[in-house]
Amino acid sequence: MTELNSPNPSNETWVWRIFRNLFYRFLRIHARMLLTLLFQLRVDGRQHLRLDGGAMLLSTHQSVMDPVLVGLMDNHVISYLARHTLFRHPLFALLIRVLNAIEIDRERGGLAGLREMLKRLKQNDRVLLFPEGTRTSDGQIGTLKSGFIPIARRSKVPLIPIAIAGAYDCMPKGSRGIRVRPISISVGLPLQAEEYSDWSDEQLLTELSARLHALHARALHLRAIG
Repeated sequence: MTELNSPNPSNETWVWRIFRNLFYRFLRIHARMLLTLLFQLRVDGRQHLRLDGGAMLLSTHQSVMDPVLVGLMDNHVISYLARHTLFRHPLFALLIRVLNAIEIDRERGGLAGLREMLKRLKQNDRVLLFPEGTRTSDGQIGTLKSGFIPIARRSKVPLIPIAIAGAYDCMPKGSRGIRVRPISISVGLPLQAEEYSDWSDEQLLTELSARLHALHARALHLRAIG
């Protein structure tokens, strides 16, 4: 079995993979019920997640709660990037590995993490990324970065835009506590690889930004009407 503190989960055994997926689903079921009740969680456009094969989920980034929120609404097991410093504590490292985290060391270029992400996408897994690169400082959508584009082009997977509203109010950047506020999520129509393959990086970022802003407005409306 792969060592629990190994930075590369590529060599995991089938036993570990089955355990990881079962534990992931167990947590998702219970967390979905809890967060739905606690944060009045509402999701619009969930049908856009019902597609076969791998996909890249591109979400707005409001708080540290976002990976959990996105993971709750998709019935597939989702992988997500996590900075390497989060793996320093053995028990926490074990937990986030069980939850499908991909370790990325930006100080060293992050190549190992990017290779792992590409591999999972080609294995028809789903990977969550935040194209803003960091959490919002004011609740609004920041400028999108192009770091995800080379992986998207090589993996040729659909890009699914997702916008979250309310998580910033619950736990803004720098906060150490969670406030109970309503949260809404809006999922957009997947952008297929055939659509964006001939676009320039600038065209793709412009289109994705437009879709995320429209979805964010929709999520804000859902939150307002309760």
